[in-house]
Amino acid sequence: FFLLLAAAPAQCASYMVGTWFGHGQPGDTGSMYIDRMRPYGSWRGEYRSCIKGKPQDTVQVGRWSLAGDRLVLQVESVDGLKLPRTDTYRMLTHDAKTQKYVTVPSGFAYTPRRMADGFQMPDCDLIS
Repeated sequence: FFLLLAAAPAQCASYMVGTWFGHGQPGDTGSMYIDRMRPYGSWRGEYRSCIKGKPQDTVQVGRWSLAGDRLVLQVESVDGLKLPRTDTYRMLTHDAKTQKYVTVPSGFAYTPRRMADGFQMPDCDLIS
């Protein structure tokens, strides 16, 4: 019973579940990312920065929740190293194909679009 209550915030936001692809990170416009939002609140973020056409990849895993317009990513590890932190975002818009949210408090905007669950990170020539 307790596990159902713990999973409720993510479960209620089932429209967030799926694979989301976007471009850009704060201070790094030559980058792209995939957020894999899974049911029951698990999450995997894949990030690629392209430097002189070469990929620099990072993977983060953790938990996600959505309450009102607040999306919270609780990062548990980065590239397999335990590096916990919490990232908070404010959801501005969301539909079946796109999202727009901003980081709190900096306001950096992300605008990912929904992709098929098997979607893989594109090569660097897409953005470099």
